[in-house]
Amino acid sequence: MHPGGYSRLESCQPYGKFTLYAGVSLVSVLLALSQPLSLVHIGHHDEHDSGHTHDGSKDINTSDAPPPPPPSTSGDQRDPSLPRFRLADVRKHDANSGSPWVTSGDKVYDITDWVAAHPGGDVILRAAGHSIDPYWAIFTIHKAPHVREILDSYLIGFVDMLDLDTSGQPKIAAGEAVEDPFADDPTRDKRLVVLTQKPCNAEPAPPQLARDFATPNELFYVRNHMWVPVVEGAEADQHKLTVELPDGDVRAYTLDELRTRFQPHKVTAVLQCSGNRRSDMTRAVGKTNGLQWGTGAISNAVWEGVLLRDVLADAGLRAARIDGRPKEEHKNNNDNDDDDVPPDGLHVQLTGMEAYAASIPLPTALDPRGEVLLAYAMNGEPLPRDHGYPLRAIVPGFVAARSVKWLSKIVVSDEESPSQWQRRDYKLFGPNEGAAPDWDRYPAIQEMPVTSAITGVWVGQSAINKAIKDGSLPQRETPTLSPGLGSRAAPGVRDLAAWQAEWKQQHASPKDKDATPVTATGYAYSGGGREIVRVDVSVDGGRTWDQATLLDQKQAHYDDETDRQKGNIVARGRRDFAWKRWRYDGLLLGGDASPAEVVVKATDNAYNTQPERHDGIYNVRGNLATAWHRVAIERNGRKDAVLHGCGFDKECKK
Repeated sequence: MHPGGYSRLESCQPYGKFTLYAGVSLVSVLLALSQPLSLVHIGHHDEHDSGHTHDGSKDINTSDAPPPPPPSTSGDQRDPSLPRFRLADVRKHDANSGSPWVTSGDKVYDITDWVAAHPGGDVILRAAGHSIDPYWAIFTIHKAPHVREILDSYLIGFVDMLDLDTSGQPKIAAGEAVEDPFADDPTRDKRLVVLTQKPCNAEPAPPQLARDFATPNELFYVRNHMWVPVVEGAEADQHKLTVELPDGDVRAYTLDELRTRFQPHKVTAVLQCSGNRRSDMTRAVGKTNGLQWGTGAISNAVWEGVLLRDVLADAGLRAARIDGRPKEEHKNNNDNDDDDVPPDGLHVQLTGMEAYAASIPLPTALDPRGEVLLAYAMNGEPLPRDHGYPLRAIVPGFVAARSVKWLSKIVVSDEESPSQWQRRDYKLFGPNEGAAPDWDRYPAIQEMPVTSAITGVWVGQSAINKAIKDGSLPQRETPTLSPGLGSRAAPGVRDLAAWQAEWKQQHASPKDKDATPVTATGYAYSGGGREIVRVDVSVDGGRTWDQATLLDQKQAHYDDETDRQKGNIVARGRRDFAWKRWRYDGLLLGGDASPAEVVVKATDNAYNTQPERHDGIYNVRGNLATAWHRVAIERNGRKDAVLHGCGFDKECKK
């Protein structure tokens, strides 16, 4: 949810074709216009500041441009106190001039001070001398009211009437149509379910999602805010990462240096978007703003790179000990602790080539148990372009928004990243906080809560056998009925095995159709390195429960020679940053005509568990939709069951 109550992407449908006009190659977006007002100091200039009038309004910077010609005022009803400019004069104020201008509609803006004042200001220079409207046509984030307020503070005049068409918009000169900025994006796997094409946001369908412990690279969900930067193979080794420390020291590393100078490290970790299952929350409670993800905005991979803490130490960061660890265990230990930087209160700002930025607390970066990586490989291969090639951050156990792709800059600072995505996105609000929440009131999402989801349900032995044959159904060593304890639980909740036995006892001549085999599969995950210890499954909407079998116990704890010889992909790392897939085998009772609802919930080793409903955790942004996942089974005597629910072809019926 963005300021003003609008969605960052107003539709989950692919963007249609468009024609852009700017006169220059469109290679970046005006990101910084989406920053909080406090960060650009609008309306708070001292009356003696250079470049501003006594009342705080902006002087027109025309020192290197000729005086504007007498304006054409015929039929001009616009503010007569502001000058008119010909488009030819606007074009002289391009990125190479000392005073860059842009236009929006029929208005002219001098953004000179903005470029100097804002950390992302150099991005806007791509549109200098031309219109910024083509950018806003692609990225509706810039249509928020607060963004217009920022831009209007730099208004210096209007486009001359001679350069306006009959609709009052600037005339487009021949040859000013520019290329599609997404033209060089990589080709995606056709099995991905596309939510938006430009930028690409796509998720694997449930049947593919949890087939493998490590998600194949081509099926790993794609979350892009912009187009994918182009880095040619020959350029990748020389890709530069700069590291800036609190004292202002800057150190630069090439990708080749990172590979050769530091010890490589592997960690198996899930990346999950905060909006995973947002469509479930929308359907259950009400409208949410953002991409309407199903169950697939999550994937698991083996990442390889170098530890961020090693690079920070090499760059010269001397941080005090954290988490009470003995002095001799501290990577940057020295004899003079008085010179060490206290990590509490500091942040590691991470910025990508396309200007996306986020940050994590410095203690997270330094904690050896956190295993924060600067990654250059994924599942044994170089990073795919969609996933950060040639270098990205991996912050295990944290929301994926902190694992910045196409990483180019790191800054250790006393404040978190000033970016839109850190301060005005990826936060959680109360159910009653509406379309214009107080973004400064709550911290950014970091560690992820416990969650689980159903990725497949097969009803009837023939459907189960078919799924086994085509590889859709993950295997376990003993595919028998999941182990029920056979005893009663608390009033109103009974163990499924006991209930099944009781049901059969009450029916003198049960027929085959009265007990239909059912198999369900899915994933479970908890952030912060917390291990999933139990997955509970119900096939009657939550009246009775049984426990699923966790499939990835071995992968999560062993890395022996036998596994390597068999080619098994195993979890790497000190903590449980990977997901656990699960499988449940049971019976549906009541005959073919009876509807059923499969429900799943997970519990981690801190005994955190999922909330039953989305009502209590509803937030207008639709983040962290972690309520029990429910999938309705519509049998009705049909040969194949029809599934309704988040992530499946049909949604749940009310």
